[in-house]
Parts: sequence; C-alpha cells; structure tokens
Amino acid sequence: MTNSAPPLSADLIQALARYDTPTICNAMEVVAPERRLIGYTTKPLVCPFPNLPPMVGYARTVTIRSVLKSAVPADEQARRRIAYYEYMGTGWGPRITVIQDIDGPDVGYGAFWGEVQSNVHKALGCLGVITDGSIRDIPQWAAGFQALAGSIGPSHAWVHAETFGGEVRVAGMTVRSDDLIHADQHGAIVIPADLAAKIPDAAELCGRREVPILEIARSNDFSLEKLKEALRRSSEIH
Repeated sequence: MTNSAPPLSADLIQALARYDTPTICNAMEVVAPERRLIGYTTKPLVCPFPNLPPMVGYARTVTIRSVLKSAVPADEQARRRIAYYEYMGTGWGPRITVIQDIDGPDVGYGAFWGEVQSNVHKALGCLGVITDGSIRDIPQWAAGFQALAGSIGPSHAWVHAETFGGEVRVAGMTVRSDDLIHADQHGAIVIPADLAAKIPDAAELCGRREVPILEIARSNDFSLEKLKEALRRSSEIH
C-alpha cells in the first residue's frame, strides 16, 4: 500500500475504460504476446449487473473463509476489521476488491458480500468486487457497484477475512495488491503498469483489423472469395 502518486494518469485510466475486457485482452496479445496464457480470468464468474460499464482500478486483495469460525478473539477481530477498511480506503484509486475464497471444495459456502459490504466498499472508493466466492442481496446491492462472483448464495455462514494485501488467485487470475485490473461482464485481466500506455493504440489497431472482415460478413453480397480478400486486407493493417 502506498500514498504516493499512482503510476498511471487519470486520463489513461479513462481511456482504458472505453474498451470492453475482451478488447483489452486482444490488445494485450499485440503488445505482450508472451502473456497470451496468463493474467486473466479463465473460469466462469457470475455477473448480476452485465450492463454496467467496464471498470479499471488498482487491486485490493483479500482471502476469506466461511466454513470455519474465526479463532481470533473478539477484540482482535474488531482491530482487524478496522485495519481491513483502512486498507480498502487508502492507496491508489480507483480501487477494485479482489477476493479469493480459500475454503477449497467448499468455496462459496458463505457470502462475504451483500448489501452492507457493497455499499461500504463503494463509499471507500472501490468500483466493484471480483471473487471466486459467493455474493448475496442482489436487489439491495450498491447501485453502480460491479460484481463478478463464483456464485450467488443466501447465507454468510462464518465468513471472515483471513488476510489482506497479499497475492491471491481468483478464477485462474493471479493478482497482487495495487495491480491494475480491467473487468466487465466477461471477466477480468491484469494490465502491467509498464504496458498500460500501449493498450489504447493496440485496441484501436485490433478494431481496424476487424472492420473489413465484419463488413463482408454482414454484407448481403458475402462470398467466400470476398472473405478471403477481406482477410488479406485485414492482415495488411498496421
């Protein structure tokens, strides 16, 4: 956690948010082909709010557990809760909470997130949550606060935060605190800070390369020969 200036400008964050996450993944393949198999979610997540725009922010990482009751004394639990919220509400912004459920085969047994936590984290400056655990209270969820979750369930069981600020792995995506995350209804991807400035131009390039193919595919005059020509023209766009 740091209070220094964020590595990326607000303008760049806004530019990245203009693209959906699949387009960001396409752009990443252009600027960093070695990351083609890493850095993004590979397992399906539930998105109750698919119409919300993409979110871009710095990760706040957490591990949770709900099957086992916390053995920490009540006064220590209260202290940890305050430390947790201080972590969530400080550092580079905007922020996205990334939570790994460490209950193994019982992942998602209890929901850490619902009406209360979504509203509290929104007030703390977070844009949304990405978790392989469960969430609940969908009708009462904080307005405009995005959610990607492993499941939706009714109870919070014994859910509690075990750790925060360390490395987590959610739906196949490894995330460290302060990593830049791009996410929407499709999933999420980590954008290395040193590559972020290259992403918008690469995203535009990917879009331009798709244009001739889509034009002929949607045309009433479609033919295999015209598709071959469109593919050739697409490959020549740089």
